[in-house]
Parts: sequence; structure tokens; C-alpha cells
Amino acid sequence: MQSGAERETTGGFSFQEQMSQQEGKETTEAGKSDSKAGPSEAIFERVKTQLRARLGSEVYSSWFGRMKLMEASKGCVRISVPTAFLRSWINGHYLDLITELWKQEAPDTLKVEIVVRTATRNVRATQENKPAAARKAASRPQTALASGTLAGAPSARANPAKLPEADGRSNILGSPLDSRYTFDSLIEGASNRVACAAARTVAESDSNAIRFNPLFLHASVGLGKTHMLQAIAAESLRRKPQARVVYLTAEYFMWRFATAIRDNNALTLKEQLRDIDLLIIDDMQFLQGKSIQNEFCHLLNMLLDSARQVVVAADRPPSELESLEPRVKSRLNGGVSLEIGAPDFAMRLSILKQRLASAQAEDGSLDIPEEILVHVARSVTGSGRELEGAFNQLLFRHSFEPQITIDRIDEILGHVCRAGEPKRVRIEDIQRIVARHYNVSKTELLSNRRTRTIVKPRQVAMYLSKVMTPRSLPEIGRRFGGRDHTTVLHAVRKIEGLTDGDRQLAQEIELLKRLISDQA
Repeated sequence: MQSGAERETTGGFSFQEQMSQQEGKETTEAGKSDSKAGPSEAIFERVKTQLRARLGSEVYSSWFGRMKLMEASKGCVRISVPTAFLRSWINGHYLDLITELWKQEAPDTLKVEIVVRTATRNVRATQENKPAAARKAASRPQTALASGTLAGAPSARANPAKLPEADGRSNILGSPLDSRYTFDSLIEGASNRVACAAARTVAESDSNAIRFNPLFLHASVGLGKTHMLQAIAAESLRRKPQARVVYLTAEYFMWRFATAIRDNNALTLKEQLRDIDLLIIDDMQFLQGKSIQNEFCHLLNMLLDSARQVVVAADRPPSELESLEPRVKSRLNGGVSLEIGAPDFAMRLSILKQRLASAQAEDGSLDIPEEILVHVARSVTGSGRELEGAFNQLLFRHSFEPQITIDRIDEILGHVCRAGEPKRVRIEDIQRIVARHYNVSKTELLSNRRTRTIVKPRQVAMYLSKVMTPRSLPEIGRRFGGRDHTTVLHAVRKIEGLTDGDRQLAQEIELLKRLISDQA
């Protein structure tokens, strides 16, 4: 499968035209709604119910809350969403799941397609008919210069906006900053003190006092990478309101470049990128595609050679980012790489006290004894995200169990207590252990040979790569000799189906999981 960025198509509209869309103006869909068949609508509602059940209400409302059934006929289902970014994200992350759920309801379905609502055309026509002053006022967003936050990027929470022109040049779009993520709200401890010091230095230094470039921060999920990156952006903008600061994720960078190339606008985008003072990229492990990585490497070289600051974060060190091109790895390794570890007891207790103070500011009657917080801090030893979840559980229970006991807390938080830091599993480790278990070579595993002695280990390795790593189907396919995502999906479903009735295979899978986890 192509990534969401690579799959993005728009029916001829440019990126700027898509981004000017007003999400609330979707009235042109009303005329089409009458043509939708009753049975199809019923299926659509059941599919949405399944999505909510599988993914949770928060994920569902973020990505699927504004989906509408456009048409369903002759085996083709078309579902509309209000923005091109939503279509790109759903295509890249959830299209297989939606297709699978729809086919369970209607087995004769051939294709499920996500499209952008045609309200874009009418909105643009309405805008063009307005007086120039009205158009200008309606399109004026909050910007880095005015508000101390980056202009909104296309996301489920913020409308996209274009930064104003400065010195005759257009700034580019970045992802929105969360106002909660600042250095003031960032709890420092032994596990992140060095990284915090480096981050503050970057945010507070003048452009001619570059010390750590590029600064590379890495940590497992939930340990505060995003908080620290956004704090750098917020502090830099607070100190230097005129600075061109861009914070974005690797996936958004990929999508932005893909749409610029599609719209023959790549040169303009590159010129805009030359003008930034501080580039911050999150989730670097998701940067994929040779052409996109080449563009990123050119950008990185250009900014570093011009003494512009670059900050990057990922879930592992640069040397372990298997999907990155050697040139990109080499340049990232040339800077300062710092790890953010899991919080120790003192840091966990400080986090809980900070959260309690915030909650008490909203509800003055809230009172949780310190011994309860101490017990939770000792019990939940994983990531900051797990600690946040434990506190939310505690807050919820306290609302109707104000005299909650420590024994009761252990019962409530049993699923997160002592979870520990999650282990990282690499696809290379899976390939090596599976090949050794089945007495085949890794080269054979990645080859095009289709003999039974090779196909079974290959399918098992693909299945384990899907269930034990966060890698997408397209990336797993690339790591198995450049195979298509459908091959990986077939392997996953095949092994899942066989393990239900083949006890020996199920035992083999469990053994391999233990071997791989022990090696991680």
C-alpha cells in the first residue's frame, strides 16, 4: 500500500485550495444524501459502531466522526470526509480495517474509497464572490507572529491555516502547538535532565550561538518527547516572536512534500523551507520513501550548513532507524543524540502532584491524600503516559469512592502497575530468530522463492512483524524484499486463521514471541 502521503489525490485542486476549505460548510452533500440506499446506510452505521468499539471513542471521534456515506453501488463504496488531510490519514492508516469491516457486512463489496466532499468548490466560489477586504479578513488566521503558536496544520483538532507573508516570502505550514506543552509544565528528573538542559539551550540561544545541531532526542513511547519538542517551539517563539519556527511530524512532512510534488509546487516549498530558523520534526521513525528521504536530507544539509537549528525526535537512536537512508542516518549521527529515560520514583511523584494541583484548580473540593499518590508513584513504573492514565483512573474513582483504600487502588490499577518500560522489537530480530528456528537463511526468507519450506517461515515472520512492532503493512512489505502490502496482509490473515485450528503452530508462534521478546 502506498502511504497516505503518496496516495493523496485531489481531483485537480492545489494544496492551497484544499487547505482553504471551511469544514463547517458541507451543504453540497445534502443533495446527495437522498440517493443513498437504506441497506447501505444501515451497513455504514454498523461499520462505524465496529470502528468505535475497536479503536475507542477518542480515536473514532478524531478521525471518523465526520465521515458520511456518499454512495454504495455495483460493489463500490464511496465514503466522504471534509478535508484532504483526513482522507490521506484514513487511507494510510485505516482503509484496510474499514474495507474488512464493510466486507463482513456485504461480502460482494469490491472496493471502499475515501473521497473529499465537493464542498471545496462551492466554498471557493463563495469566497471569490466576496469583496477583497472580506476575503482577507475571513482568511486571517492566528500566526506565529501574532499568537506565539504555529499556524494550524491539517489535523482532527485544528483547521489548517497559512502563515502570512514576511519579506515577500510565504511561510510554510506546521502542526499546531498544544498550549499545555511548555517548559513550565515539564517535570524534570534524573531521566530527562540532560535532554531538558539541551532543549532549553536550543530554545533560548540566539541563531548565531548554535551548540547542538542537529539535536536528536529519542525515547520509548509516552516519555515526553513531544512535550519537550513543543516546549522548544513555544519558548523560541516567546523569546523571538519574529522567528520562523516550524514544528511538524515526519508523516506530515512526507504528505506536504508529496502534495507539493503532485501540484508541481516542490520548488516553491523548498524556497519556503530555506527561510526557517528552527525546524522541529517529531516521530522521525515514520519517515519513509527514498525520494522523500532525499528531499529531507537536502533540507537538513541546507539548514545545518546555514547554521539554522534542527531538532529531531524518534523512538530510538539514529543508528537503529532501519528505514532511514544511510545519508540521513549519517547526518543525524553528526549532532548530539540524547536519550529520555523512564521517570524514577521522585519524578513520577512530582508528575502526580502537578496533575493533582491542576485538577484541584478546577475542583476545589478534590482531596487525595499524599500517601495515595506515593503508592501510585511506586506502583506504576512505566511511561509518563501510563502514569497519566493511572491518575485519571484515580480521579474518576475518587468521584464516587472518596475514601478509597490502597488495596482498592491496587485492584483498580492492576493492569498498569509495574508494567515497566516497553521493549523495542526490530523486524531484523524477528527475521533472524524465525530464520534460525525454521533452519533457513535470512536471504531465503527475503527471496522470491515460493517453496513450502520458505513460504511458511516468511509468513510467520510477517505476521510477527505486524503484531510485535508498530510498523505499517507497506513498511513490513518493503523490509521483506520489497513486497506489496497485500502480500503482508495475506500472510497475517493466513497465520491468524491457521493458529485457530493448528495447536502446534500456535505453540510455535508463542515460543517465537518469547524468543523475540527476550532478545529485544
